[in-house]
Amino acid sequence: MNEAHAIDAAVRTLRDPATIRARCRAIASYVEAGRSAHFTLDRTRLDEVAQRIAALTSSRFPDLKIPYHSRWRHFEAGGVDRKAELDRRLNGRSHIAAARTHIDLALISVLLDAGAGPDWRYREAESGQTFTRSEGLAVASFRAFLAGRFSSDPGDPIRVDAVALLKLDTRALADVFQAGPDNPLVGLEGRVALLHRLGEALRARPEVFTSTGQPGHLFDALTHHSHAPRLNHHRPLPTAMHHEVGAGRILGALLESFSGIWPSGQVFHGIPVGDVWPHEAAGGEGPSAGWVPFHKLSQWLAYSLLEPFEWAGVKVHGLDDLTGLPEYRNGGLLLDAGVIVPRDAAFAARPRTPAEPWVIEWRALTVALLDELAPRVRERLGAPALPLACMLEGGSWAAGRQIAAERRPGGAPPVTIDSDGTVF
Repeated sequence: MNEAHAIDAAVRTLRDPATIRARCRAIASYVEAGRSAHFTLDRTRLDEVAQRIAALTSSRFPDLKIPYHSRWRHFEAGGVDRKAELDRRLNGRSHIAAARTHIDLALISVLLDAGAGPDWRYREAESGQTFTRSEGLAVASFRAFLAGRFSSDPGDPIRVDAVALLKLDTRALADVFQAGPDNPLVGLEGRVALLHRLGEALRARPEVFTSTGQPGHLFDALTHHSHAPRLNHHRPLPTAMHHEVGAGRILGALLESFSGIWPSGQVFHGIPVGDVWPHEAAGGEGPSAGWVPFHKLSQWLAYSLLEPFEWAGVKVHGLDDLTGLPEYRNGGLLLDAGVIVPRDAAFAARPRTPAEPWVIEWRALTVALLDELAPRVRERLGAPALPLACMLEGGSWAAGRQIAAERRPGGAPPVTIDSDGTVF
């Protein structure tokens, strides 16, 4: 294998969710062996954490009909069925066109879901309710989407396209989020820059996203036979359609198309690989050895695309190929519950950055330990087939928020991450 082929193979390895698990487990073994300068583990507390997750899940979903952990839950904030409102606008369109729209909305909303800061609020005129943090960002992005703020075609407002994204500026996005001196939103300029990079990425692949640069055409790329021509919006749909797609394949398509848009992402031999970081205990073979991928935001997006595919009649298999999400609620739960034990009692004295070995190890431990928690939670719920995506929703994320509220005023996570919002 020549060098170029070896590098391509290594990038594919770093985009494989099986690699996430393997490398995170290697780091967990390193910590368990007492080799880490940053952490020890107390697995005796895992059963207590599993009981917390199971009890919270049962209280939130007594019938155990637990939805996936995804952005669509945030669109339900305040008890409002916003998807139904969107679907009324889609009435008369084909299931394929509706799937594209659902994907457009999920993708743009996830990418705008960086930390909002403690002082920002969004008032939804339609419901009269005020929302903060992730729920507020979701509702704001939903309203902007319905208003056509991400479309360049007034005749087709409920879509996302490259032309509209590239024209967005800070003033326009501030208007979307009702942000200003009296309602400060953290990272407004960074969000605009991210959407511009998304627009460039969409425009760079017309064979997938068409000449319009619409992200929803991922649906076509992942459900049509490989020999079918890539579509533009003037061509008829081919009749042959796959009615199954793997969750890992959805993630792979997202990474292939969008790894270059993350400002804090890593570059591996000149190729952007996103949320991938070096660690001495990561293990592996070949050029990718010593690197641990997480792809947190891309996996959050993949989880948020499961339902749009299913609503369109496509069965998504391999749900548990995706991993738990290594972010401040899942990771915070394990810190607060004493499963992950920092060696330095003053670990929270300063903000930390995603590139620090401390953070890389914490995130790797979070992925590995969520896999260990899953069978314990399933046993307590009497739900042996419960997907990891449902445990996260039921679940571990909510338990992280719950335990944080018990321990700190305002429910802040146990550690502050100095991030641009593309990792946490």
